Parts: sequence; C-alpha cells; structure tokens
Amino acid sequence: MSTTMPKAGQIDRKWYVIDAAGKPLGRVAAQAAVLLRGKHKVTFAPHVDCGDHVIIINCKDAVLTGGKAEKKYYYRHTGYIGHLKATRYDTLMKTKPELAMELAVKGMIPSNSIGRNAMTRLRAYAGSEHKHAAQKPVEWNL
Repeated sequence: MSTTMPKAGQIDRKWYVIDAAGKPLGRVAAQAAVLLRGKHKVTFAPHVDCGDHVIIINCKDAVLTGGKAEKKYYYRHTGYIGHLKATRYDTLMKTKPELAMELAVKGMIPSNSIGRNAMTRLRAYAGSEHKHAAQKPVEWNL
C-alpha cells in the first residue's frame, strides 16, 4: 500500500453549509476551519491546500458562552498614533456578526499562503439566506 500525495489540480472541492443558530461561536468556527483545511478528508496533506468551500449561515444567532460577550474585545488600529479602537463582542455580534465569525475562523487556520487561500473559500452570512444554491451545498451537522 502506498501513500497518496494529492496534487493541486486533482482536488475536488465540495460546498458545505453550517448553521450557527444556537451553537457556540467557537465550535462552529472550529468545524469550519477543519473543512477549509481539508482535514476531514482521507487525502489530507498539510503542504497542499485541499479544503472545501464553507458557507456559515445565521451568524447573528451564534452564542458566546461564559461572560465573553462582555469581557472579550475586538481590537483594530487605524494607523495613527494612539488610535487603537476596541469593540466589545456583544456590540460586534449586533452590528457585524459575520466579522466575528470570520475572525474566529481566521484564528484557527495557519498564518501562511495556504491559510490565506482557505479564507477565500469562507462565506459568512448573518441571516439564513445565501446566494450559493447553484453550487448545491451539503448541510454539515456539528
């Protein structure tokens, strides 16, 4: 028996839908990161980008457990001296729930070219509607 080494042109990418309604934000992000990397596949290789496309719906209904909604902050810097902006996660979940989900997934994939390519295959939506029905996505259950 020999080990199969996947090539970039031989990878077939599927589409998956994850429903985040009522589920913890981190658990949904962890499953999305596994699908984006391709670690659920038998032919996974860490040096090849063999992940799938992931659609996350109902990001606004994702749950932050513990006291994270009040204690956790999203920081960004404007580029000017002293202009560090901090946003609490309860405010972020009300205004931009897609960004909160994307940040959670981004922290769980590698910080290299493979991870950057994987993030281009992530689509997050606040509501239950998405525009990728033509790709025939499969429901992924946590």
